[in-house]
Amino acid sequence: MSRNSSTRRALRDVPWWLVAMALLFVLGLWLIVADADYRNIFRSLSDGVVTTLWVTIVAFVSATLLGLLFALMRTGGNRVLREIATFYVELIRGIPILVFLFYVAFVGAPATIAGINWLLTPLISAGAMEAVTVRQFDFVWRAIFALTICYSAFIAEIFRAGIEAVDKGQIEAARSLGLSPIRTFRLIILPQALRTVMPPLGNDFVSMIKDSALVSALGVQDITQLGKVYSSGTFKFFETYNVVAFLYLTMTISLSLLVRLFERHLDRSKR
Repeated sequence: MSRNSSTRRALRDVPWWLVAMALLFVLGLWLIVADADYRNIFRSLSDGVVTTLWVTIVAFVSATLLGLLFALMRTGGNRVLREIATFYVELIRGIPILVFLFYVAFVGAPATIAGINWLLTPLISAGAMEAVTVRQFDFVWRAIFALTICYSAFIAEIFRAGIEAVDKGQIEAARSLGLSPIRTFRLIILPQALRTVMPPLGNDFVSMIKDSALVSALGVQDITQLGKVYSSGTFKFFETYNVVAFLYLTMTISLSLLVRLFERHLDRSKR
């Protein structure tokens, strides 16, 4: 009787959505192994996985550092810096990522190159170096730069919420003990704020993997772009986009599960 009840309890606690995802993963893996068309598509898209992960990781690390900077500006005592940071966050969050991606790639990049050439005018005129061209600004880095700016605005709000969640009494106690603002932030504020912001940061990382598909609009050879090229050449749209969806699902679901495990670990450590 006890075994039956424990079995029922275990079945009741099983996350059925995860079981369904596991079955989809097994089905996708079986198709790739057993079907020659799916196998060829997977080989053609494998380089895109590396590009997708590269763009996502570099952009996310850069956006995290930039977002932390603007969060500190927003929570600091200097009104000028606070207003600048607020303007930046509200402006960037109000522009769709795809529009900003095009703006950076086709407006910001040429303007940046023109500014660099203007600064280097004496060297260029003297023949010491050649003028920089827009083509030298790779589209992969334009995409990384655009994703960095877009996500930094959202991450800044995450960090701001984490910093403001720290009990102000602890900050006042640290200052009364003679700790400098930098040491107070490093020893008191940052460790506690990180516990609050890590789960939403993980969710943002998962979201960035999906949003990185937008860089295919610039011709960057990620999973989506390679899938688009392969399907247009072979007319195997159904099979190709099945593999594209399988690759994105594998990455996002795996990372989502890691984020959930990390959240549980944080909950236990708080207790």
